[in-house]
Amino acid sequence: MDEAAVEKSCKPRDDHNIKDIAVCLRTSEQGTQRLFFFKSPILKEKSKFFADQLLSPTFGSCIEVHCSVADYDHYVHLLSHLHLPASALVDSWKSVNSALGVLQVAVSLQCEEIAKTCVDYLEAVPWEDKEEEEILRIVPKLGDLALPILARLKPLDPNSTKNVFLAAVRYAMSISPPCPPFGDEIRISAQEQIEYMLGEDEETPLVTADDEVRSEIRKGLSQMFMMFQKEFSSLLSHSDLSFENSENIILHNLSGLEWLCNLLPKINLMGDFVLKWADLSSCILGMAEHPKLESVMWSLKFKLIEITAKVLDAVGYGIVILPSECRMQLLKTWLPYIQKMKPVLDSVGNDETGFPYKMDEDLCQGIQGAIVSVIVALPSNDQADILGDWMESEQLGYPDLTEAFEIWCYRTKSSKRRLVEGLDRVSNDSTSSDLSS
Repeated sequence: MDEAAVEKSCKPRDDHNIKDIAVCLRTSEQGTQRLFFFKSPILKEKSKFFADQLLSPTFGSCIEVHCSVADYDHYVHLLSHLHLPASALVDSWKSVNSALGVLQVAVSLQCEEIAKTCVDYLEAVPWEDKEEEEILRIVPKLGDLALPILARLKPLDPNSTKNVFLAAVRYAMSISPPCPPFGDEIRISAQEQIEYMLGEDEETPLVTADDEVRSEIRKGLSQMFMMFQKEFSSLLSHSDLSFENSENIILHNLSGLEWLCNLLPKINLMGDFVLKWADLSSCILGMAEHPKLESVMWSLKFKLIEITAKVLDAVGYGIVILPSECRMQLLKTWLPYIQKMKPVLDSVGNDETGFPYKMDEDLCQGIQGAIVSVIVALPSNDQADILGDWMESEQLGYPDLTEAFEIWCYRTKSSKRRLVEGLDRVSNDSTSSDLSS
């Protein structure tokens, strides 16, 4: 369309004689155009861009606005609603994408009132993940007017973050049983978010484990161990009919302790857990091996082995540093139990279809590797003690400590060779001294 035709089409028609200004919206790519008619006071009031155009000495009666095809609908939306009062504009935004698109147009045309209603809408409504990504991409480019939209994404000050974290820790480590109708879902969610907040990613953890955080977790750890021991101790006095309820409570406590095994290494507190587990091990096994529980509570016994596996892993691979006496006691306590329970759980699993408490290959290999690592770091005499008991055991097949035995044999022979060489050297030195004198 030539310039004369545009000028002619932009002139107000007789039925629009009250609206004295035409705005011609054109797409740059396709040449699509649409006319909008306004009273000049409306344009001056609503848009600084149009106000400046009206003051231009070259202005006739038509203002041309060019846009891309992608933005065309947003321009149409804005121009169609330009005459409305602010109170009516908020209701016109039907989606996040629409409001975000109109906001960009409003900033471009300097329509402050419309831009403010878009900001108010976007600041208040929920966003989908893709919408949030788009907002983060676009809004920072739109100036101070649009910044309130990002308020929900601003980082909290450290104290506020820590307060939320501590509240989550208290709930995640709560020793009360699950609350209907939600079961354990809320507590599990809290535990997952705590791990996420402490987790190292490409940037930084949300929460630093300072003294207050450590103190709160230590307190919760003590309470959880105390409750576990109390419930387990009282179990033996219950009737058979109450076993199931008691087992559920104990498993609830054990699941919390198992979660702590995953959390505590991130804040260098796994040593606290290992020491408490080592201190209670004899008491725990004394109850677990009670004749009353001989052929029941497989889930409980399996969970004890899983947690012990994490403890042995922490000790065996140097995450937690313990004196050799403590490491020796840990092995002497748990190795015979693991040797005994592995074939028992396998047997029950073979008899019962779908039995979920068999020790799978990953668990078995993990325990075996950790035990070997613990053994080879013990003093030689303690290694000999453990390996001697293992070879005399009826359950020689698992765990397979052949690697630890081979290392012990090699070291023992090497040690004896060094001793003999040392004695020979001393003897030769003495002989040389006698001859020289």
